[in-house]
Amino acid sequence: MSKAAKLECENCPSQHKGIFCELESLALKNVSENKVVNKYKKGQTLFVQGNPPFGMYCVSTGNIKISQVGEDGKESIVRIASAGDVLGHRSIFTEQYYNATATAVEDCTVCFLDKKYILKLVKESPAVATNIISKLGKDLGAAEKRLTSFYQKNVRERLAEFLLLLKESHGVKEAEGIRLDIKLTREEMASIIATAPETLIRFMSELKQEGFIEQKGKTIYITDEPGLLEFANILY
Repeated sequence: MSKAAKLECENCPSQHKGIFCELESLALKNVSENKVVNKYKKGQTLFVQGNPPFGMYCVSTGNIKISQVGEDGKESIVRIASAGDVLGHRSIFTEQYYNATATAVEDCTVCFLDKKYILKLVKESPAVATNIISKLGKDLGAAEKRLTSFYQKNVRERLAEFLLLLKESHGVKEAEGIRLDIKLTREEMASIIATAPETLIRFMSELKQEGFIEQKGKTIYITDEPGLLEFANILY
């Protein structure tokens, strides 16, 4: 981790996606003056499961995996956080230790806000408080949906659904199809859908054979979204 040049909130490429999007210029300037901008290299951790929370992290650029280690010592990836997401907010308000570890899956720029400042800001700004509550609600809804998916769907359906979720958060339209602008290892993808890497590889091959996706190197393209939606057994 290294400190980066001061990044003003008003100029942040993800400002419109974050919890401070409704603040006026003067309030945004105050947030900028109270944050620390850090650069993380691929593989570096932002915080570790079991440690006390000292503040909240706002992702400006890059992707970060949130993972938990069970009693058996096995790591499970809970989700992938991207630009505009906040991390560590739940632990701040529940006064609990971090229940997961955050690790950069690529080079990232992340802003850190001290716990005392965040609690003060929430009291003074209803917009920030509302956005954090909304974020907590969405996180809970996503967790419940993921749990239901694991119980009700087979591995192939979970893989297809995961690719569609990546399309929503990281999809870029190109001539070849919708490019997923994120590179995850086979092990990381397998962990997210709760299967073995060998099983993931087999079902990825099936999706390619069916014409739902294409792969160039480590880059995945969705070439038949309606077909993938049907395959995933979900309706939007």
